[in-house]
Amino acid sequence: MYCLYPAISNQTYGLTLNHFFFFQMNQKSRDTVYEGIAKAFGKKNRIMKQINWFERKFDFAFQQNIFPSIIERLEGTSIRLKSKTEQIAATLFEIKPEGKWSIKENIGHLIDLEPLWQGRLFDILENKEFLRETDLSNQKTDLAQHNKVPLAELLSRFEEMRNETVAQLKKLSDKDIYRKALHPRLKQPMRIMDLFLFVAEHDDHHLARITEINTTHNKV
Repeated sequence: MYCLYPAISNQTYGLTLNHFFFFQMNQKSRDTVYEGIAKAFGKKNRIMKQINWFERKFDFAFQQNIFPSIIERLEGTSIRLKSKTEQIAATLFEIKPEGKWSIKENIGHLIDLEPLWQGRLFDILENKEFLRETDLSNQKTDLAQHNKVPLAELLSRFEEMRNETVAQLKKLSDKDIYRKALHPRLKQPMRIMDLFLFVAEHDDHHLARITEINTTHNKV
C-alpha cells in the first residue's frame, strides 16, 4: 500500500500515483496517515517569538515607488483585525500574558498611535527637520484602560482613524512621497513612503502579537 509521505516530499505539485492511492484509502487508513504527519511536524502550532519592536532595524535605501502597495497594507489592517478577532474566544480578549498588553490593549495601542502617524505626515509636508517625538514608554496605552472598552468599539475607532489617515495619503503626489524628515529615535531620514512602510510594519507587529496570545492561550 502506498502512503502519503513520499507524495509530500515530491517537489512537483501534480497528482502523483501516491496521491491516487491515498485517496483510495478508507477513512481509518487516512487517519493513520494524518496521525503520522502530526507526529512528524508536531501536533501544536509552534510559537515563533518576534523581535522587540524597539530592536528592529530598518533600511529605507530603495528608490522604487511602492507607495500604492503600502496604502493597500494600511487599508487592510482594520479588515485583518476584524477577521482575526472573530476567530478568537472572547475570554482571551482581556488577559495580560506575563503582565504585557492584552489583545484589546494591542488594538488600543494602534488607536493611540494613529494621531502620531498623521502628525508626522504633517511634519514632513511642513518641511520640519525632525519628525515629532513620542513617549517611548507608551504610558498612553498603559493608562487608557482599553480592556474596559467593548471590542467592537475599539475596532470601529481604529477603522475610522485609519480611514482618515489613508484619505490623506491618497491625496499625495508622486513627488510628495519622497519628501523626508529625520526620525527622532532611529536618527535616519524617513520619507513619507518610508514612514508609512514603518507604520505598516508596526501594524503587523501587533497583529502577530495578537496571534501569539491566541495561539499560546487557546485551550480548544
